[in-house]
Amino acid sequence: MRRGFRKIAAALSAVLVCAGGLTSTAQKRNEGAGRIDVRRDVRTVTIPVTLRLPERAPQTEVRYLDDLQVFEDGERQEILAMRGAGRSPLTLAILIQDDLVSSMSNEIRGLAAFIRKLPPGSRVMVGYLSSGSLRVRQKFTGDLERAAKSLRIPLSSTAASPYNPFTLTREALKRFESQPVGRRAVLLLSDGLDLSRGISNSSPAASVDLQRTVNEAQRLGVAVYSIFAPSVGGGDLSLVANGQGSLNRLSDETGGRAFFNGMAAPLSLDQFLREVDSLLSRQFALTYLSTHPDKGFHKVRVVAGTADGEIIHPKGYTR
Repeated sequence: MRRGFRKIAAALSAVLVCAGGLTSTAQKRNEGAGRIDVRRDVRTVTIPVTLRLPERAPQTEVRYLDDLQVFEDGERQEILAMRGAGRSPLTLAILIQDDLVSSMSNEIRGLAAFIRKLPPGSRVMVGYLSSGSLRVRQKFTGDLERAAKSLRIPLSSTAASPYNPFTLTREALKRFESQPVGRRAVLLLSDGLDLSRGISNSSPAASVDLQRTVNEAQRLGVAVYSIFAPSVGGGDLSLVANGQGSLNRLSDETGGRAFFNGMAAPLSLDQFLREVDSLLSRQFALTYLSTHPDKGFHKVRVVAGTADGEIIHPKGYTR
C-alpha cells in the first residue's frame, strides 16, 4: 500500500505548490489473486499545522517535522509536502467587527504595525463586518504598506452591527479560493456573538452559522486566530460567555488560537499580536494524500515524535 502511495507522491509533488484538491488514482495490488484493484477519487488535502515546543528556538522545532504523522479517520496517511514560512508565503485576512467598543480605535496603529512586519511575500486582505455586509477595505495584496493604510477605526455604533459575525466571516473565507494553496490564516476581532436566531441559539453548540464557518475554514485550510472584544450593544455576562466560547470553538477546530482578556476589552492588543505573530512564524502547510473519498466529516490527527510541546491543527474537514 505504501509503495503505491510513494509512486503517487512522486507524480504529484511537482504540482503541489499550485494545487490543493487534485484527484488521482491509487492502486492496491492483491498478491494472492495476482490482480490490481483500482481505488479512485484519492485526493490531496492541505491543512495548517503549528508545531510549538516550549522555550526553544524555531529552528529546533524544524527537526521534528520529519517525525510528523497524519491520521485521517484513524488511518495513517502519506505526507506529500510540508511548507513553512521559507517556502510558502502567508495569505492573511484581517477582519474587524464594526460595532466593537470605542477603545478598540486605539489599536489600529498596532494592527498596522503588525501588518508591516509580516514576512515579504505575504498577502493581506482587510475587511470590516458591518451592518449585514462584509466591507472589504483592501483586497488581497502583496503591498503590506497599502494594506496597513487601509485600516480605519471601527464605527463603534449599533447601527454598524453585523447580522452575525460568522456569516460575514464565512463570506470572507470564500475569498481564499482565488489565492494560492499554502499557509492561510484569518485574524478576527469580534465579540463572537450570533443573535440572529435568538439568544437560545447563540451558544457555541447551537449556532448554525458558526458551524458553517468552521466547515468553510476547514475546507479551505484556513486557521482562524480570534481576539475577543465586546460590542457597544453587549454587556450581559452570559452572552459574553457565549461569544467567547464561539470564538474559542472557531479557532480550536480550525488550527488557530483564541485570545481573551477576561470579560472585558483588551487593554492593548500588543501582547496578543505578538503571540499571533509567533504562532504564524511556526505555521506550515502540510499536504497529504487522503484515502477517504466519501462525503461527510473526516477527522484529522497530527502527531510528532516529541513528548512535550504542542501541535495545533484543524480537527478535520467536511467533504
